Amino acid sequence: MHKSEQVELQLFRDEFEDELNSFSLPDNQARFTALPVKVLTVTDGQYPVVILNQGTPVGFFILHCTERVQEYSNNPNAMLLTSFSINHKHQGKGYAKRGMVALERFVLSNFPDCDEIILAVNHKNLPAQQLYEQAGFIDTGRRIVGEIGEQFIMEYRFIVK
Repeated sequence: MHKSEQVELQLFRDEFEDELNSFSLPDNQARFTALPVKVLTVTDGQYPVVILNQGTPVGFFILHCTERVQEYSNNPNAMLLTSFSINHKHQGKGYAKRGMVALERFVLSNFPDCDEIILAVNHKNLPAQQLYEQAGFIDTGRRIVGEIGEQFIMEYRFIVK
């Protein structure tokens, strides 16, 4: 892997805010997620995570350990992943997949009690479904109806060593 292809995950810091606020997505993607500028004001139990390439924010998502998790999982150690996006100008470079592949190590080092990540993905958002499957998420078979239609509930369980 070239150095330019390496990504790392970090918890949000103020120094990332300007770049995150400049994120844009085409309409066919924006309807499925929330841009960082819309969700950076977080509450207790929400942890914004930045996907960095050589120190530059290229992606973003939020991990939740709030009561909202219970809508998706009965596991008291689960966290919910929402608002995943890769800035449009950085798409097509593999950052999304590498960010998701780095997720387990990041979560285990920052949230050692967590043993599962759960997420909801729109049934029409095939690229996101494929990304999550490639990163090891599995479809639980559970469904919920979201603002723009049916959502597939997917989970990633950590292997306890």
